[in-house]
Amino acid sequence: MAVSDDQEAKPANTRQQILDVAQAAVLAKGFGATSIDELIAAVGISKSGFFYHFRDKTELAKALLERYIAQDEEIYDDIFARADSLDEDPLHSFLIGLKLLAEVFADLPNGHPGCMVATICYHEQLFDREVRDLNAKAVFGWRERFLTRLQRIAAVYPPRLDVRLEDLADMLSGVADGGIILARVTRDGQALPRQMMLYRDFIRLVFTAPPPNAGRSFAT
Repeated sequence: MAVSDDQEAKPANTRQQILDVAQAAVLAKGFGATSIDELIAAVGISKSGFFYHFRDKTELAKALLERYIAQDEEIYDDIFARADSLDEDPLHSFLIGLKLLAEVFADLPNGHPGCMVATICYHEQLFDREVRDLNAKAVFGWRERFLTRLQRIAAVYPPRLDVRLEDLADMLSGVADGGIILARVTRDGQALPRQMMLYRDFIRLVFTAPPPNAGRSFAT
């Protein structure tokens, strides 16, 4: 019996709907407070329909995390590829990329919904070793991504401050997650992009030589 395109697409669409609803719920109130019953009610499926796609909540958590990481990687790939196409200088292209990233954050209608990696980290006792390791791999992957860029910058512009490039790379993740928390607490959707622009200014100060007359007194 031939299967129509709609029939073939339905399972994939249902899985996507479950992930969409689950991500919104988990980011809003945490994984422990998100129940399978509320997810199946929101999607409009039976409990057996849920278990067709996910063996249990642990498998759901892994799928949510994998999707979230892949989406983040796609955003970073796109933004910094665009930045590289605009300027070949490693410092200038990184500064452009950070500005583009801040603009993406500023364009979100209700602020950034939250970070799945941070959510799992805060409640890691709820998850098995595989999910925790995947979470750590994402964080180390972000470090490596930005460390590679900072190393290229440092080869051309020696840092003016005594900083570990690894810490400077991690700082971007810290600013992003801290900015998300700040934006949610203050209900200021522009807090995150402003924090990202401050990080951008700090990067400029770390790698750019001061003006020739900086600090010079002109008193007669």
